[in-house]
Amino acid sequence: MSLNCSLFGLPVQSGASQPGCLMGPDAMRTAGLQTILQSLGHEVTDQGNLQIRQYEEVQHSNACIHSLSETAGWIEAISDLAYNAISDGELPIFLGGDHSMSAGTVTGVARHAAEQQHEQFVLWLDAHADIHTLNTTTSGHLHGTPVGYFIGRDGFDGYYPAPAAVVPESNICMIGIRSVDEAENQFLRSSEINVRDMRSIDEFGVVKPLRAFLENVRGSRGALHVSLDVDFLEPTIAPAVGTTIPGGATFREAHLIMEMLCDSQLVTSLDLAELNPFLDERGRTATLICDLCASLFGRKVIDRQTRSF
Repeated sequence: MSLNCSLFGLPVQSGASQPGCLMGPDAMRTAGLQTILQSLGHEVTDQGNLQIRQYEEVQHSNACIHSLSETAGWIEAISDLAYNAISDGELPIFLGGDHSMSAGTVTGVARHAAEQQHEQFVLWLDAHADIHTLNTTTSGHLHGTPVGYFIGRDGFDGYYPAPAAVVPESNICMIGIRSVDEAENQFLRSSEINVRDMRSIDEFGVVKPLRAFLENVRGSRGALHVSLDVDFLEPTIAPAVGTTIPGGATFREAHLIMEMLCDSQLVTSLDLAELNPFLDERGRTATLICDLCASLFGRKVIDRQTRSF
């Protein structure tokens, strides 16, 4: 099935622990993402990079937080962009940029889903739960807050823009989690979020939990946003991320997830987050992300060509 895809560069790094994510969108372009998707029969338009709006300076009592005003400005601009893109009938692919971008992408697409009286679902592929609030973060890096924000946790009012729509906890599936702070653990124990950490993946694999989640999306006639953080992957195959956590998804596990998503035909929007080219090795992580994206949009195992590095 041919899709109408649009690429949106989101060069945000205000939420990250290390500089470099602002180069992520152009690294994916250089790795040939648009050409790859076009070769699979899709219409692809590159809409360039989003520019941040003017933002007001705000202060928070949590002294460890940094770049709060800039991050809030990005979230507002990204949310409007995501809403407009999906309202125009596009399948938006958001090229990041640190994972704070998802506070904007998810609330934007969720707003559209709510207007269409559809449920919004989120598949969160990440080493981290990113479910902190501004009060609970101890690192101060705001890429640890997007899930907390888009599920409507307290503590963001007056700092982040008020979300037009939030995502119910029961509509979120996290796969690959393996680094969670105690404050996040306490929240997750009582939440309805479906968390599949790497221990669970080691024991039971990815197929059963992902299939059950996709069946839930289909049964609800829901919209599905996929958010892929580079640190979801094993760092030996994807080193270009500032938050490397050993024990991530393997090459085949990641491709299997993408192939299952392709087969489902349920994905309505996509994040590719936390690619930091400054930390890459000859573009290997950018190339892998593009290959995973190709699997999501129709490339089969039998079609994969041998590549010489």
